[in-house]
Amino acid sequence: MAKIYFSNETDYNMAEYEPVLKGIIEESLNTAAGFSQTAEISVTFMDNKAIRGLNQRYRHVDSSTDVLSFPMYNSWCEWPDTGQAAAVGDIVISVERAEAQSKDYGHSFARELGFLTAHSMLHLMGYDHTTPEGEEKMCGLQEEILMKAGLPR
Repeated sequence: MAKIYFSNETDYNMAEYEPVLKGIIEESLNTAAGFSQTAEISVTFMDNKAIRGLNQRYRHVDSSTDVLSFPMYNSWCEWPDTGQAAAVGDIVISVERAEAQSKDYGHSFARELGFLTAHSMLHLMGYDHTTPEGEEKMCGLQEEILMKAGLPR
């Protein structure tokens, strides 16, 4: 289960996508984590300029990106099991980049947002794609999550 807080810092109307992303977050938790407590996650929608500033500040990369993950822990195994909601991290999505990528890849905006959310959730849970094995694992989980959420390729 998840408590999800959405914040929209863009001119786009993102409210219609929040239920889809909530489903992706819930499915990510069900598919890739064995955490039985409530996870607390924030999702912020930004434009390219704002996410570029975050990317520069936190990753020292001076360019915009599609999504950033800010985990509170190294892995979902470390999430506190206190009986209350556990704040596990933040997801920041560039709506401009997501829109452009959905056109580039020839799929819906909702599917691209879902992909970025699933990808970011896996990072919040400790998965990474810095090795071929890690990338294979993440790609498989992402596709499984998106299929279960009704957003196939």
